[in-house]
Amino acid sequence: MKNTISPINRRSFGALAAAVLAAPMLGAQPRLEKSKLSIAVGGKASFYYLPLTISEQLGYFKAEGLDIEISDFAGGARALQSLVGGSADIVSGAYEHTINMQSKNQFIRSLVLQGRAPQIAIGVSTKTMPNYKTVADLRGKKIGVTAPGSSTNMVANLVLSRAGVKASEVSFVGVGTSAGALAAMRSGQIDAMSNIDPVMTMLEQKGDVKIISDTRTLKGTIDVFGGLMPAACLYTHADFVQKNPNTCQALANAIVHGLKWLQTAGPSDIIKTVPESYLLGDRALYLASFNKVREALSLDGVMPEDGGRTALKALASFDPTVKADKIDLARTFTNDFARRAKDRFKA
Repeated sequence: MKNTISPINRRSFGALAAAVLAAPMLGAQPRLEKSKLSIAVGGKASFYYLPLTISEQLGYFKAEGLDIEISDFAGGARALQSLVGGSADIVSGAYEHTINMQSKNQFIRSLVLQGRAPQIAIGVSTKTMPNYKTVADLRGKKIGVTAPGSSTNMVANLVLSRAGVKASEVSFVGVGTSAGALAAMRSGQIDAMSNIDPVMTMLEQKGDVKIISDTRTLKGTIDVFGGLMPAACLYTHADFVQKNPNTCQALANAIVHGLKWLQTAGPSDIIKTVPESYLLGDRALYLASFNKVREALSLDGVMPEDGGRTALKALASFDPTVKADKIDLARTFTNDFARRAKDRFKA
């Protein structure tokens, strides 16, 4: 039988066949330079790092082809040490560490933002300081922080400095972010505490502390910092970002996917998704804490335009080693990965 496909049709048929064969490839993920990653975090059970937990628990990292191992430390400063020491590839930690490290001539970079407010509150013990009146009363006192050098320590330093109290005039004590922090405050081992939720809401609602500074809401953050203060992010060495762009994109995709889920998640969704141990034995208070900090979570993973400037101004105001005119903020973060993830997930 004579072949009736014309030369033009034959070419069209060939093109169509090629397109069909290529179709699966168009949807394929780019090859990851590094698929097995270690992520360090300081206080994983806190709301500060909730997007990380959500993305892990719902399988969003796996969906991007990533095999991640998360190591939890007592505070962000310890997580940073693991990155510097080479035992972690990525840190889920406070953005301001990227500025602090640049002041020491070490360049690390934020890939995707998890929080747009620090969610840190400072509370004074109603047990050891019942007659507290002003921040100056904290001179000579013991102040609990997640870990010395962490963002909770930074916020405490900022609040103290504005009241004319030097960091050297108080004693900072590392208490972690969970049951140990609650015990330290309730037993009278510390006189005040700078920490994150759910710990601070639990202490507040039981009357153990009087809150004197609060960045768990956007309004409170602007009151303390004068603008939106970027908080938790995924950060890593600048050369890792340069060498592993597909891996960094996969990380940003997973976090933004989690942020998107959080926008519509109800209280029961959160309870079902986080490990039971995160609730610290009080489901109702955990949910009350979540409602308080919900607006502090990033919506899309993108660093706000003035975020870096706000953080730099805050750090330079009390830390003489951070010289504002010597810091290149453009080298502390990139929005490239987050913007692509935002477009993909319509966050």
